[in-house]
Amino acid sequence: MTPYVTGIEEIVWGLGLVAMTMVLHGLGMIWTLKAVRRLKTYLGPELHLAGSLLVLVVAAWLITGSHLVEVFAWAAFFVWKGAMPNLSIAYYVALLNYTTLGSEYDLPSNWRLLEGMIAIAGLITFAWSTGALFALVREFQDRELRRAQRRAPSPGSHP
Repeated sequence: MTPYVTGIEEIVWGLGLVAMTMVLHGLGMIWTLKAVRRLKTYLGPELHLAGSLLVLVVAAWLITGSHLVEVFAWAAFFVWKGAMPNLSIAYYVALLNYTTLGSEYDLPSNWRLLEGMIAIAGLITFAWSTGALFALVREFQDRELRRAQRRAPSPGSHP
């Protein structure tokens, strides 16, 4: 077995792919927040529970879509560099490494460092997504708490 040696090409490509992932994710988060704002405008100023939940579901779908596009970029790189035989397997490997699950398939030894670097990209972007979704969830919860307080009888009043 040949010992693994990290190559400069692998590091440079890995850093570039992480940067590209961040750019794609930034665009995805901007588009997600703009779409959510448009949906809220369409649903009206006083969102009801169903509308509020719809906003969260749509945001989650768009965030998931952003992640899937980012994984595609890694998979396309793996096929382009001959590290994976086809896009289907490359996407599977990229997705499992991006989510830090790991895959039964390994990249060739000259690209093996990318398995960890894609996990780093996934961790960073999942944290970013969590922050964006957290802001939307907090807004939803605050709105629902205010609504519940308006419906609650005031202290000292009788029904």
